[in-house]
Amino acid sequence: IVDGHNRYEICQKHGIKYATVEQSFAHMDEARIWIIQNQFGRRNLSPYQRSVLALKLEEIQAKQARERMLAGKKLDPVPTLAQGKVRDRLAKMAQVSHGTIDKVKVIEEKATPEQKNRLISGDATVHQVYVELRRQGVREAISKKVDWPTGKYRIIYADPPWQYSNSMPADIATQQDDHYPTMPISRICELPVEDLALNDSVLFLWVTSPVLEDSFKVINAWGFKYKASYVWDKVKHNMGHYNSIRHEFLLVAVRGSCQPDIPKLYDSVQSIERSDHSAKPDLFREIIDTIYPHGPRIELFARRKVKGWDQYGNQLT
Repeated sequence: IVDGHNRYEICQKHGIKYATVEQSFAHMDEARIWIIQNQFGRRNLSPYQRSVLALKLEEIQAKQARERMLAGKKLDPVPTLAQGKVRDRLAKMAQVSHGTIDKVKVIEEKATPEQKNRLISGDATVHQVYVELRRQGVREAISKKVDWPTGKYRIIYADPPWQYSNSMPADIATQQDDHYPTMPISRICELPVEDLALNDSVLFLWVTSPVLEDSFKVINAWGFKYKASYVWDKVKHNMGHYNSIRHEFLLVAVRGSCQPDIPKLYDSVQSIERSDHSAKPDLFREIIDTIYPHGPRIELFARRKVKGWDQYGNQLT
């Protein structure tokens, strides 16, 4: 039985006549997909439950992709998932937003049984539980003691935790502090980054539009002089007060003399769809490594370790 277990048991218990319909499947994954798609037809499912079903479909397709790679051949295609971007198509099937799917994925990995039960019962929304988890992570990051680096570096790559006001309603957007511990401009300026820099060094500094003006205070306080910038076109939009924001700046500043070792001129505008909150595309690090292949390098406020780089950050994994 692939669907209707409860109805089958009730009919069996009370002697009620019932009819069955035989369904053929090429393989077990096809049967699982049929079951999940059938569940989408239930009107009493919450957005959380529909998102969980969508993630199960995504897991099946990921499994099929791995099998294709290992077998070196194509498997029988699954029509519903065969075209378009998987996550966007799944969100449409589940009748939720792409963002809701992303949040539920985090919830499935980190939420407690009590939090998940609140979602199922309707006592909490996906957004509320997601914010709870993010704030918990921020509290853990704040309590984590990280020693300031002591080396000297030619290349410094920084993504400071800029702090700025957010007057948007909580059900529309989370605050920066919901994602990571932020710092006021004055505190960022006070960081002894100048002590880390060689006399001839380069700084690559991520900054968003709302704090663009203040970022130059940071550049000057750290002992650098602004030279150029890259624009990351995120493709997807974020809500803003004055326009729909879909870009971020990577400012280039130098101390002393530090032009690129390799005179390769990359396009100053790079269009790459954004992923996790605040996560930066690997392409920009690749650009830095290409034009500045020589000298010690460090990433400040890093979230993951990268070969060839030193890192500083209380969110390192």
